[in-house]
Amino acid sequence: MDDIAIPICASSELVEGGKGVRFPVTAGGEDSTGFVVRYDNVVYGYLNRCAHVPIELDWNQGDFFESSGLYLMCSTHGAIYTPETGRCAGGPCRGGRLRPIAVFEKENQVFWTPDDYIKPARA
Repeated sequence: MDDIAIPICASSELVEGGKGVRFPVTAGGEDSTGFVVRYDNVVYGYLNRCAHVPIELDWNQGDFFESSGLYLMCSTHGAIYTPETGRCAGGPCRGGRLRPIAVFEKENQVFWTPDDYIKPARA
């Protein structure tokens, strides 16, 4: 499974500090979503699950950044995370972090790579 690269979106769809792109995954055997965002000109991917309470972060599809564009924020409880590490930066997540998903860009396309916990969505 290490050699699998699954396309998510065109690189141009991810604007610095703008909307993220969601994609279907299976996490720990459950249907879920992952997401990618661009921050400081780098693409980051995470499981769309708050470290405080396991619910999706975005309040509207793809809205992961809070108003300053500096942090990812859980729309339900206000937990904030640093985009480059996924670590809790404030709020009820206290020391938690988002579950990273390995992502990379190649030939103007964004891809993700499954691991032991996060796998392609079930058919």
